Formats: sequence, structure tokens, C-alpha cells
Amino acid sequence: MITKRIIPCLDVRDGRVVKGINFEGLRDVSSPVELAKFYSECGADELVFYDITASSDGRKLFTDILCETAANVFIPLTVGGGINTVADFDRVLKCGADKVSVNSGAIRNPKLIYEAAKLYGDQCVVLSADIKRVDGVFRIFAKGGRENTGIEAIDWIKHCVNNGAGEIVVNSIDTDGVKQGFDLEMLEKVCDAVSVPVIASGGAGKIQDFITLFNTLPKVDAGLAASIFHFGEVKIADLKQEMHKAGIPTRL
Repeated sequence: MITKRIIPCLDVRDGRVVKGINFEGLRDVSSPVELAKFYSECGADELVFYDITASSDGRKLFTDILCETAANVFIPLTVGGGINTVADFDRVLKCGADKVSVNSGAIRNPKLIYEAAKLYGDQCVVLSADIKRVDGVFRIFAKGGRENTGIEAIDWIKHCVNNGAGEIVVNSIDTDGVKQGFDLEMLEKVCDAVSVPVIASGGAGKIQDFITLFNTLPKVDAGLAASIFHFGEVKIADLKQEMHKAGIPTRL
């Protein structure tokens, strides 16, 4: 049986890890290099590094911080932020990323996922979908959750998977940072729509939220969180022990 992955997320702005609620009110947390090294050593299965203002600022992702972070990480590293071209994929991969996450860039250029998947393989291309309910409909947001594209989320995700996205990170803006549990309704709809790995993001507040996630939606492959790990509210080793006790396959 495939083990369920636990993935800390580093939201990076101006070279520092930050965290907010519902994608707003960001506050400083730590150095991405030090935090990445810590997570690499304490049992995280993978790590996600987002340069969260690269798209909204209209600039390329910071490569110096990324290179230093990648050099200190010995688990798979997914990187996103300001990925608009195949050349951006190439640059980030050469900095040490294992996978590249794309959101706004794919919305601007729907061919980007197809082109990147052909060059680097589906397993390298991660679709990051920032989703929020608007009048009862799941809509895709761009530019770090700042811009409502009007695109219906489930159809968009299916389209991107058909074009070669090998993994989906489902970021629920409604539950982000609220710590009341993952957005199970949204995640179920995504899992029913695609057959590639789905990563749940947004809403984890305690260990039980991960247990509930994996028991309720066995198709979900991984749980991603930020603040509860950054501020020591949940220790990854403790989380994995509880998952193991609950019969959820995990790498101890």
C-alpha cells in the first residue's frame, strides 16, 4: 500500500518564510534555508517552496535562496511561483527542484503544462490550484489568491491533467490558515475527477485533521500544511506515530 505523505510548505516572500490566514495578513516566520533543513531532518516526506509574490509582482522566482534551500534538503522538493515558461521550469530544476508547481502561468498560457510535460515528464509537473467558493461554485484564483479568474475549478483541473499535470495540489482559500480541518467537500470532488496524486492543502489545525482527511478520503495522497509545523503546534514525528496507530500507511 502506498504511504501517505506529510509535506510542510514554505511560503516565501522577499527571501523569508511567511504565513497568513485566507492568503492574507502575512507575518514573518523564519529563513527558508534553516526551516527546510529542519524539516528534511525531522521526518517530512517532501517539501514545497512557493515564492508567493513572484506572479503578482511580475518577476521571476528568487534563484539564490532556492539554490541554497535545495542544497540543504534531502527529500523531494517542489518549487513554484512565477513559473510562466518552459525556460522557468528549466531554471528551477537546475537550481535543485525535483518538481515544478505552476498556477497563474498555466492560466495565462494553457499550453505550458503540455509543453513542460513533454520535455520533463508528467511526474515533474505539478498543478497548484488555488480554489475558493464563489456563489456556491468552485472557482480558480490566480496571483497568490488575489484574482478570481472565473474558471470553474474541477473542469480546469481535469483539463490540466489531460495535458500532462502529474500531481495536483488543492489549495482551499476558504480554509487556509483557519485550522478547522481540510476542505473535504472540495477534495472529494477533485479526487473523483482525476486519477493522478492529489495533495490536500489548507485548513490543518491538529493531528486529528490529518487522520480525518486520510480516513474520509483514501484517494488523497498527501497532506500539506504550514503554520502548524512552523510554530511547533504539530510535530511531524508525533503526527506520523498517530497516523500509524490509526492504520494509515506512513513512512516512520
